[in-house]
Amino acid sequence: MESFFQALTLAFSPYAIGAVGFGTFVGLVFGSIPGLTFTVALALALPITFSMAPVPAIGLLLGTYIGGMTGGSVSAILLGIPGTPSAAATVLDGHPMTKNGEASIALGTAVIVSVFGGVFSLVVMIVSVDLVSRIAIEFGPAQIFALVLFGFSTICGLCGPSLLKGLISGVLGLMIMTIGLDAIEGIPRMTFGSINMLQGVNLLVAMIGLFAVPFIIEAFSQKDDVSFGDRPMAKVRTELPSFRLLFKNLWLMIRCSVIGTGIGAIPGTGGAIASFLAYDHAKRFSKSGRKFGKGNIEGVIAPETANNAVTGGTLIPLLSLGIPGDPATAIVLAGLMIHGIVPGPALFMNHEVEVYGMYVAVVLAYFWVLGLQLLGIRLFVHVLKVPREMLAVVVLVLCAVGAYSIRNSAFDIYSMAVIGVGAYVLVGLRVPITPIILGMVLGPTLENEFRTAMMLSEGELSIFYTSPTVVIFFGLAALIIILQGISELKLRRRSRQEVQTTDA
Repeated sequence: MESFFQALTLAFSPYAIGAVGFGTFVGLVFGSIPGLTFTVALALALPITFSMAPVPAIGLLLGTYIGGMTGGSVSAILLGIPGTPSAAATVLDGHPMTKNGEASIALGTAVIVSVFGGVFSLVVMIVSVDLVSRIAIEFGPAQIFALVLFGFSTICGLCGPSLLKGLISGVLGLMIMTIGLDAIEGIPRMTFGSINMLQGVNLLVAMIGLFAVPFIIEAFSQKDDVSFGDRPMAKVRTELPSFRLLFKNLWLMIRCSVIGTGIGAIPGTGGAIASFLAYDHAKRFSKSGRKFGKGNIEGVIAPETANNAVTGGTLIPLLSLGIPGDPATAIVLAGLMIHGIVPGPALFMNHEVEVYGMYVAVVLAYFWVLGLQLLGIRLFVHVLKVPREMLAVVVLVLCAVGAYSIRNSAFDIYSMAVIGVGAYVLVGLRVPITPIILGMVLGPTLENEFRTAMMLSEGELSIFYTSPTVVIFFGLAALIIILQGISELKLRRRSRQEVQTTDA
């Protein structure tokens, strides 16, 4: 108990509170700008912590991580361009809400459920760090492959009215993912002799192209001088979600928090997988499932709760086993080790004060997120009053800078443009582009874990059906596909009956 009070004293010092607040602000800014993710912000913030005390230094890094995870929803909701991969699922209903004049409600709900998911995962981490980490470490390549395949099956819930078009879109994502050098054997794939294509297509570059370029083309292709100010979406008020709305969706928030925490605890997954799984879960069990994709608030609550719950989940294997779950937590791990804090079984015995300080820093970071985001809503909604053409120019410049800054490569700008034009064509053909992102997000893990499992079993496929966990995930994936196929057949039959009734 003495260590806890000592940690409180350190964490609530003005210096530590300011460090967490600064990190949170930087993370929010970087997370809300497409291409400048919180991973970049963490990389820039790490050198700043060298001369700081351990608790403020770790608080700065955690604040940047948490702020960046939340900030991606701002551009996703207002512009339909996710600032981070974790916010890709938020676009599906967040941006339609903006078009319906409900931008403030969407932004306010996103930040409140983000805080709920993050604090929920922190509580789970504190009370069950040993148990969850033991379960997570039991996941070998075969189990992770089955889990990711189950996540990929959620593509069926993102296909819209046509399962075939959705599957085609998902396969396109997997094809784009394979461009470049093979991660295991180093063999060029789909490079067509181009040296530039050896580096492959970066996920963030593809995301910018898929979501931003169609917006820019549409803005410049309109004949009339139309601005956001002439549309209902610009006439939004600074309005927050009611307590009744939040209480009504409390059970959904809890379920999605569990999904996010569980996914985050498994190394090699991440916020993008958790958000898509949560979105699909919410859509399947919602009474208003048909309204998803048209501005359903549940479509904002589910992914935003889950991707922020990942923050606490990723700290479970990081602290107890020293295993980072994604690039962001790898930078946090580096920050811990720089200050002599070595994660592992002995962490709580050797650095009890610092660990308690980290817990308090996470809570402080979410308070900063809540305050900054709620105060910022008044400013965010003014973006919608900017003339559409001017906004498109600003978005174009930011996207070009963001795409270039990821790897300092001009090729990424060309990739963004080509993928964006292709996305514009697909949208015109009513082919959903979200499954492309899902294919690119899950593709590398799917391929690497499958090949690793095959190498471990020396080519024996038995590794995929001898584990109960693998069989369960395979069964769930098959069940989702079958149910989606049945649902599509029923929908087509109902449409035919309506047409026949109208003709009669």
